[in-house]
Amino acid sequence: MYCAVPLATVAQAQASSGTLGDRRVIHSFFKEFIMTKKQAVIRADETVTFISVFDVEPEKQQQLIDVLNEGAEKVISKRPGFISASILASKDGTRVVNYAQWKSLDDVKATREDPNAAPFAKRMAEIAKATPNVFTVSSVHTA
Repeated sequence: MYCAVPLATVAQAQASSGTLGDRRVIHSFFKEFIMTKKQAVIRADETVTFISVFDVEPEKQQQLIDVLNEGAEKVISKRPGFISASILASKDGTRVVNYAQWKSLDDVKATREDPNAAPFAKRMAEIAKATPNVFTVSSVHTA
């Protein structure tokens, strides 16, 4: 897969590493570049994908999104193995999807058992009914 990146960005990465040969520096730079643009990459590798589909009353959809965002910012994103989380809201207001990618299934399990995550799980359960599951990305298609 190829990614179009402005030449100025490549030059900035090259200047910060001194060379394009150091892949760790370049990878770190571009990972930060992508994340600052609020984009996540769907990985079809050994990454573990945890998806929760929430059924919610339309008038409570934003409240649920707020709790998910707060939990992601305060707890989930700081957990070992966390890669990314994306929260999707249905246009009709009746569903919210939390799509998170992790380095391992153990990381997912440890996060679900983290006492710091429990208050957010409780608040979410009071707002909506969740159907969580763990997935492996089978394929990704891009334009």
